[in-house]
Amino acid sequence: MCHDCGAGAVSQQASRRSFTRFLAAGAGLTVLAACTPEAPVAVAPSSSSPVPTITSEYTTPSAAAVQSTTAAVEPTASAPAPASAAASLPGQFSLTDPASPWVVVNKQRPLAPADYAPADLVQPSVRLAVSGESALLNSTTAAAAEAMFAAAVRDGVAMVLASGYRSYGTQVMTYNGYVAARGQADADTASARPGYSEHQTGWAFDLADGGGACGFQPCFADQPAAVWAKANGHLFGFVVRYPWMFHPITGYYYEPWHLRYIGAEAATDMANRGIRTLEEYFGVGAAAGYV
Repeated sequence: MCHDCGAGAVSQQASRRSFTRFLAAGAGLTVLAACTPEAPVAVAPSSSSPVPTITSEYTTPSAAAVQSTTAAVEPTASAPAPASAAASLPGQFSLTDPASPWVVVNKQRPLAPADYAPADLVQPSVRLAVSGESALLNSTTAAAAEAMFAAAVRDGVAMVLASGYRSYGTQVMTYNGYVAARGQADADTASARPGYSEHQTGWAFDLADGGGACGFQPCFADQPAAVWAKANGHLFGFVVRYPWMFHPITGYYYEPWHLRYIGAEAATDMANRGIRTLEEYFGVGAAAGYV
Protein backbone atom coordinates (compact mmCIF):
# COMPACT_ATOMS: atom_id res chain seq x y z
CA MET A 1 0.00 0.00 0.00
CA CYS A 2 1.27 3.43 -0.75
CA HIS A 3 0.44 7.11 -0.77
CA ASP A 4 1.67 10.37 -2.20
CA CYS A 5 3.49 11.79 0.78
CA GLY A 6 4.09 15.14 -0.91
CA ALA A 7 7.79 14.62 -1.65
CA GLY A 8 7.32 15.65 -5.26
CA ALA A 9 6.61 13.91 -8.52
CA VAL A 10 10.17 12.65 -8.97
CA SER A 11 10.31 10.96 -5.59
CA GLN A 12 6.82 9.55 -6.10
CA GLN A 13 7.83 7.93 -9.36
CA ALA A 14 11.03 6.62 -7.82
CA SER A 15 9.05 5.17 -4.92
CA ARG A 16 6.67 3.46 -7.30
CA ARG A 17 9.54 2.01 -9.32
CA SER A 18 11.21 0.77 -6.14
CA PHE A 19 7.93 -0.71 -4.94
CA THR A 20 7.41 -2.52 -8.25
CA ARG A 21 10.99 -3.86 -8.28
CA PHE A 22 10.50 -5.03 -4.69
CA LEU A 23 7.45 -7.04 -5.67
CA ALA A 24 9.16 -8.45 -8.76
CA ALA A 25 12.15 -9.55 -6.70
CA GLY A 26 9.88 -11.85 -4.68
CA ALA A 27 10.94 -10.31 -1.38
CA GLY A 28 7.87 -11.72 0.33
CA LEU A 29 5.67 -8.65 0.54
CA THR A 30 2.16 -9.35 -0.58
CA VAL A 31 0.29 -6.23 -1.61
CA LEU A 32 -2.78 -5.91 0.53
CA ALA A 33 -5.80 -5.47 -1.67
CA ALA A 34 -9.29 -4.56 -0.59
CA CYS A 35 -10.58 -5.22 -4.08
CA THR A 36 -9.09 -8.51 -5.32
CA PRO A 37 -11.05 -8.94 -8.54
CA GLU A 38 -11.71 -12.51 -9.54
CA ALA A 39 -10.26 -12.12 -13.03
CA PRO A 40 -7.97 -9.72 -14.91
CA VAL A 41 -9.68 -6.68 -16.34
CA ALA A 42 -10.49 -6.80 -20.02
CA VAL A 43 -11.53 -3.33 -21.12
CA ALA A 44 -14.79 -3.48 -22.99
CA PRO A 45 -15.24 -1.68 -26.28
CA SER A 46 -16.57 1.83 -26.00
CA SER A 47 -19.89 1.94 -24.63
CA SER A 48 -13.07 -3.98 19.11
CA SER A 49 -13.21 -0.70 20.99
CA PRO A 50 -16.34 1.25 20.30
CA VAL A 51 -15.77 4.21 18.03
CA PRO A 52 -17.81 7.40 17.98
CA THR A 53 -20.32 8.13 15.26
CA ILE A 54 -21.28 11.58 14.09
CA THR A 55 -24.99 10.82 14.05
CA SER A 56 -27.29 7.86 13.68
CA GLU A 57 -29.45 9.59 11.09
CA TYR A 58 -28.63 10.58 7.55
CA THR A 59 -30.24 11.87 4.41
CA THR A 60 -29.07 10.46 1.11
CA PRO A 61 -27.68 13.39 -0.87
CA SER A 62 -28.68 14.07 -4.43
CA ALA A 63 -26.08 13.24 -7.05
CA ALA A 64 -25.89 16.51 -8.96
CA ALA A 65 -23.54 16.69 -11.89
CA VAL A 66 -20.56 18.90 -11.23
CA GLN A 67 -18.79 20.79 -14.00
CA SER A 68 -15.39 19.28 -14.76
CA THR A 69 -12.05 21.00 -14.59
CA THR A 70 -8.75 20.17 -16.23
CA ALA A 71 -6.70 21.82 -13.51
CA ALA A 72 -4.75 19.41 -11.35
CA VAL A 73 -5.86 20.04 -7.79
CA GLU A 74 -3.23 18.74 -5.39
CA PRO A 75 -4.13 18.92 -1.68
CA THR A 76 -1.94 21.18 0.39
CA ALA A 77 -0.11 19.76 3.37
CA SER A 78 -1.80 20.13 6.72
CA ALA A 79 -1.52 19.03 10.32
CA PRO A 80 -3.20 15.75 11.28
CA ALA A 81 -6.96 16.11 11.33
CA PRO A 82 -8.68 16.38 14.71
CA ALA A 83 -11.21 13.72 15.60
CA SER A 84 -14.42 14.06 13.62
CA ALA A 85 -13.04 16.75 11.32
CA ALA A 86 -16.19 16.35 9.23
CA ALA A 87 -18.38 17.56 12.09
CA SER A 88 -18.04 21.09 10.73
CA LEU A 89 -19.97 20.19 7.58
CA PRO A 90 -23.59 21.30 7.62
CA GLY A 91 -24.90 17.88 6.55
CA GLN A 92 -23.98 14.99 8.80
CA PHE A 93 -24.35 11.32 8.02
CA SER A 94 -23.99 8.03 9.87
CA LEU A 95 -20.58 6.37 10.04
CA THR A 96 -22.11 2.95 10.77
CA ASP A 97 -25.18 2.63 8.55
CA PRO A 98 -24.17 0.90 5.30
CA ALA A 99 -26.75 2.99 3.43
CA SER A 100 -24.95 6.19 4.45
CA PRO A 101 -22.37 7.75 2.13
CA TRP A 102 -20.12 8.30 5.16
CA VAL A 103 -20.09 4.71 6.43
CA VAL A 104 -16.53 3.73 7.39
CA VAL A 105 -15.77 0.12 6.55
CA ASN A 106 -12.37 -1.30 7.41
CA LYS A 107 -10.73 -4.24 9.19
CA GLN A 108 -12.09 -3.11 12.54
CA ARG A 109 -15.45 -1.81 11.35
CA PRO A 110 -17.50 -4.56 9.67
CA LEU A 111 -20.81 -3.95 8.01
CA ALA A 112 -23.95 -4.42 10.11
CA PRO A 113 -25.67 -6.55 9.07
CA ALA A 114 -22.74 -8.51 7.66
CA ASP A 115 -24.77 -9.60 4.64
CA TYR A 116 -26.01 -6.10 3.85
CA ALA A 117 -27.18 -5.50 0.29
CA PRO A 118 -28.11 -2.06 -1.11
CA ALA A 119 -31.77 -1.65 -2.05
CA ASP A 120 -31.09 0.63 -5.01
CA LEU A 121 -28.47 -1.09 -7.15
CA VAL A 122 -28.35 0.12 -10.75
CA GLN A 123 -25.99 -0.17 -13.69
CA PRO A 124 -24.45 3.20 -14.51
CA SER A 125 -24.26 4.40 -18.10
CA VAL A 126 -20.47 4.25 -18.34
CA ARG A 127 -17.91 2.07 -20.10
CA LEU A 128 -17.78 -1.32 -18.41
CA ALA A 129 -15.20 -4.09 -18.20
CA VAL A 130 -17.53 -6.35 -16.20
CA SER A 131 -21.12 -7.60 -16.22
CA GLY A 132 -23.64 -8.91 -13.71
CA GLU A 133 -23.46 -7.66 -10.13
CA SER A 134 -19.94 -6.29 -10.66
CA ALA A 135 -21.39 -3.72 -13.06
CA LEU A 136 -23.74 -2.32 -10.40
CA LEU A 137 -23.47 0.58 -7.94
CA ASN A 138 -26.01 2.16 -5.63
CA SER A 139 -28.03 4.82 -7.41
CA THR A 140 -26.23 7.82 -5.87
CA THR A 141 -22.77 6.49 -6.67
CA ALA A 142 -23.90 5.52 -10.17
CA ALA A 143 -25.13 9.04 -10.94
CA ALA A 144 -21.92 10.58 -9.61
CA ALA A 145 -19.84 8.12 -11.64
CA GLU A 146 -21.75 8.99 -14.80
CA ALA A 147 -21.07 12.69 -14.26
CA MET A 148 -17.38 12.06 -13.54
CA PHE A 149 -16.82 9.75 -16.50
CA ALA A 150 -18.52 12.24 -18.82
CA ALA A 151 -16.38 15.10 -17.52
CA ALA A 152 -13.25 13.02 -18.02
CA VAL A 153 -14.23 12.30 -21.62
CA ARG A 154 -14.65 16.02 -22.24
CA ASP A 155 -11.07 16.40 -21.03
CA GLY A 156 -9.90 13.63 -23.37
CA VAL A 157 -9.59 10.90 -20.71
CA ALA A 158 -11.33 7.53 -21.06
CA MET A 159 -12.40 5.76 -17.88
CA VAL A 160 -13.74 2.23 -17.44
CA LEU A 161 -15.60 0.71 -14.49
CA ALA A 162 -13.57 -2.41 -13.69
CA SER A 163 -15.39 -3.74 -10.60
CA GLY A 164 -18.39 -2.39 -8.72
CA TYR A 165 -20.77 -4.04 -6.29
CA ARG A 166 -19.76 -7.34 -4.69
CA SER A 167 -22.38 -9.26 -2.72
CA TYR A 168 -21.70 -10.95 0.60
CA GLY A 169 -21.97 -14.34 -1.10
CA THR A 170 -19.46 -13.38 -3.76
CA GLN A 171 -17.06 -12.06 -1.12
CA VAL A 172 -17.38 -15.36 0.79
CA MET A 173 -16.32 -17.30 -2.31
CA THR A 174 -13.52 -14.88 -3.13
CA TYR A 175 -12.08 -14.85 0.39
CA ASN A 176 -12.45 -18.63 0.89
CA GLY A 177 -10.60 -19.18 -2.36
CA TYR A 178 -7.66 -17.20 -1.02
CA VAL A 179 -7.76 -19.10 2.30
CA ALA A 180 -7.74 -22.45 0.50
CA ALA A 181 -4.82 -21.42 -1.68
CA ARG A 182 -2.70 -19.46 0.79
CA GLY A 183 -3.96 -19.96 4.34
CA GLN A 184 -5.93 -17.42 6.34
CA ALA A 185 -3.01 -15.25 7.44
CA ASP A 186 -1.95 -14.63 3.87
CA ALA A 187 -5.53 -14.38 2.64
CA ASP A 188 -6.08 -11.48 5.03
CA THR A 189 -3.37 -9.57 3.20
CA ALA A 190 -5.01 -10.02 -0.19
CA SER A 191 -8.77 -10.07 0.27
CA ALA A 192 -11.26 -8.40 2.59
CA ARG A 193 -13.13 -10.80 4.84
CA PRO A 194 -16.83 -11.18 4.04
CA GLY A 195 -18.75 -8.30 5.57
CA TYR A 196 -15.68 -6.05 5.62
CA SER A 197 -15.58 -4.96 1.98
CA GLU A 198 -16.48 -1.49 0.72
CA HIS A 199 -17.58 -3.07 -2.52
CA GLN A 200 -20.53 -4.63 -0.66
CA THR A 201 -21.93 -1.18 0.15
CA GLY A 202 -22.34 0.03 -3.43
CA TRP A 203 -20.38 3.19 -2.52
CA ALA A 204 -17.09 2.04 -4.09
CA PHE A 205 -15.77 0.82 -7.40
CA ASP A 206 -12.51 0.01 -9.13
CA LEU A 207 -11.41 2.13 -12.04
CA ALA A 208 -9.57 1.12 -15.20
CA ASP A 209 -8.02 3.25 -17.91
CA GLY A 210 -9.50 3.31 -21.37
CA GLY A 211 -6.14 2.25 -22.77
CA GLY A 212 -6.24 -0.94 -20.71
CA ALA A 213 -2.77 -0.53 -19.18
CA CYS A 214 -1.71 -1.46 -15.65
CA GLY A 215 -5.05 -2.80 -14.44
CA PHE A 216 -4.93 -3.43 -10.67
CA GLN A 217 -1.19 -2.73 -10.59
CA PRO A 218 0.77 0.05 -8.83
CA CYS A 219 1.69 1.52 -12.23
CA PHE A 220 -2.00 2.36 -12.74
CA ALA A 221 -1.30 5.49 -10.69
CA ASP A 222 0.45 6.96 -13.75
CA GLN A 223 -2.31 6.17 -16.26
CA PRO A 224 -4.51 9.06 -17.50
CA ALA A 225 -7.67 7.82 -15.77
CA ALA A 226 -5.93 7.58 -12.38
CA VAL A 227 -4.19 10.95 -12.74
CA TRP A 228 -7.46 12.65 -13.71
CA ALA A 229 -9.48 10.96 -10.95
CA LYS A 230 -6.93 11.89 -8.30
CA ALA A 231 -6.99 15.53 -9.39
CA ASN A 232 -10.72 15.91 -10.01
CA GLY A 233 -12.59 13.05 -8.35
CA HIS A 234 -13.42 15.09 -5.23
CA LEU A 235 -15.53 17.43 -7.37
CA PHE A 236 -17.89 14.51 -7.96
CA GLY A 237 -17.69 13.12 -4.41
CA PHE A 238 -14.94 10.52 -4.85
CA VAL A 239 -11.71 9.90 -2.93
CA VAL A 240 -8.89 7.43 -3.53
CA ARG A 241 -9.70 5.26 -0.55
CA TYR A 242 -6.31 3.56 -0.06
CA PRO A 243 -3.59 6.17 -0.71
CA TRP A 244 0.17 5.80 -0.97
CA MET A 245 1.93 4.83 2.30
CA PHE A 246 -1.18 5.01 4.51
CA HIS A 247 -1.59 1.24 4.97
CA PRO A 248 -0.89 1.50 8.76
CA ILE A 249 -4.11 3.52 8.92
CA THR A 250 -6.33 1.98 6.24
CA GLY A 251 -5.08 -1.62 6.44
CA TYR A 252 -4.43 -1.82 2.70
CA TYR A 253 -1.56 -0.96 0.41
CA TYR A 254 -1.84 1.58 -2.38
CA GLU A 255 -4.86 1.11 -4.63
CA PRO A 256 -5.05 4.07 -7.02
CA TRP A 257 -7.93 2.33 -8.80
CA HIS A 258 -10.26 2.05 -5.78
CA LEU A 259 -12.58 5.06 -5.59
CA ARG A 260 -15.05 5.67 -2.79
CA TYR A 261 -18.04 8.03 -2.88
CA ILE A 262 -18.58 10.24 0.20
CA GLY A 263 -20.24 13.24 -1.47
CA ALA A 264 -18.70 16.28 -3.15
CA GLU A 265 -18.80 18.45 -0.03
CA ALA A 266 -16.88 16.02 2.18
CA ALA A 267 -14.50 14.92 -0.57
CA THR A 268 -13.64 18.54 -1.41
CA ASP A 269 -13.21 19.35 2.28
CA MET A 270 -10.76 16.45 2.57
CA ALA A 271 -8.83 17.71 -0.44
CA ASN A 272 -8.70 21.28 0.86
CA ARG A 273 -7.50 20.10 4.29
CA GLY A 274 -4.96 17.69 2.84
CA ILE A 275 -6.52 14.76 4.71
CA ARG A 276 -5.96 11.50 2.89
CA THR A 277 -7.93 8.80 4.74
CA LEU A 278 -11.50 8.42 5.96
CA GLU A 279 -10.17 7.10 9.28
CA GLU A 280 -8.42 10.44 9.92
CA TYR A 281 -11.18 12.59 8.50
CA PHE A 282 -13.93 11.01 10.58
CA GLY A 283 -11.71 10.46 13.64
CA VAL A 284 -12.38 6.74 14.02
CA GLY A 285 -8.80 5.52 14.51
CA ALA A 286 -6.49 3.34 12.46
CA ALA A 287 -7.38 -0.15 11.32
CA ALA A 288 -4.16 -1.83 10.24
CA GLY A 289 -5.47 -5.32 11.04
CA TYR A 290 -8.51 -7.28 12.12
CA VAL A 291 -9.54 -7.23 15.77
